[in-house]
Amino acid sequence: MATSSSSLFKLAREIGTAVSQKKGGGWYGPHMAAATRAIADRMPLVDIILEVRDARIPFSSEFDQLRNHHPFSSSRRILVLNKMDLASPAQFKEWITFFDQQNCPSFGVNSHNKDNVKEFLKFLQAHVRILRKSDYDASSDTVTVMLLGIPNVGKSALANSLHQIGRITAAEKGKLRHATVSPQPGETKDIYSLKIASHPNIYVLDTPGILPPEIHDVEVCSKLALTGAIRDSLVGGKELAQYFLGILNLSDEYKKWAKFSINRINKPLTLHHKADQSSGSESGMIWKRQNPTDHTQDFMVQKVRKSLYEIMSCFNGNLDHEKDLVKLIEAEFKALREAFQIPMDSGEDADSKVASKLLNLYRTGRLGHYTLDHLPKRRASCE
Repeated sequence: MATSSSSLFKLAREIGTAVSQKKGGGWYGPHMAAATRAIADRMPLVDIILEVRDARIPFSSEFDQLRNHHPFSSSRRILVLNKMDLASPAQFKEWITFFDQQNCPSFGVNSHNKDNVKEFLKFLQAHVRILRKSDYDASSDTVTVMLLGIPNVGKSALANSLHQIGRITAAEKGKLRHATVSPQPGETKDIYSLKIASHPNIYVLDTPGILPPEIHDVEVCSKLALTGAIRDSLVGGKELAQYFLGILNLSDEYKKWAKFSINRINKPLTLHHKADQSSGSESGMIWKRQNPTDHTQDFMVQKVRKSLYEIMSCFNGNLDHEKDLVKLIEAEFKALREAFQIPMDSGEDADSKVASKLLNLYRTGRLGHYTLDHLPKRRASCE
């Protein structure tokens, strides 16, 4: 879904403006400038480019450097929509269809799903075989693939999964290598090479995430910030959480949580039974205490969904009116403070804690699946 309410659009523009006014000072540091030069030097030497984008923002997460350095035909460039498990399934299919219609080979990936990554590796190997039969130098024993993309789209996680699955499939021995993976953008600083297949040998180059020094489209900036491509500190966690709540309020995702408002989910203790081979005594029973400070536990996520559903179901205002939307979001923050069990004496820090926990649940798919970009009317730049 995308910003369809004028009040939500205004909120998105405020966030985007705050980011764009940084003029790269917050994200385009010396390491990113050095990585840009290193990638430009390596690009002419590789055989295939895998441009990794975030499936939630297939347009906004476009890798800008490919626009300026474009030696690859569509046959040597594959668009990988990672984090497909976090996007709207229906809209994800529409994006895949769109790229196919634009003669842009594409593949949806969840880099943490082994079966899905295995299918992608087969797709890549088939693509390599086609190239070797056409204009590619079939006498070469090695194919080099470069992963490119903006920060935090999951390039390193995908490289690690391809490396692990490729070595297992080829029954190769030796120590597995690992590229650095982090939920924070900008953690990959260098270019790493990992072997992902044999016969022919295929190596993938994992590269640092790159953003342009300046981003002029403020709505793109807001989406990059919300999905975690730009550090939260550049905008403010509370503002990003408010933006997400605005998106949630305009979607139908919350309607799926109706069952949580009637189910009893607030159980402080859960009793698990474990078979005891030696006797039928109480030693075969284990108490597992639920931790209310861990917002990722299922029972806490259910409380959050329940709270948001009940607040939104009772709302009778107009979401297109800024005052009504702000009032609803304020009510949701208050309900979330209770759901997350944040002490009342936390003061202003309470909203920061709510925002941090809420953004984590959104970014890990615990609060629904959202696609933030509209399908563009212009052609995709795959030729």
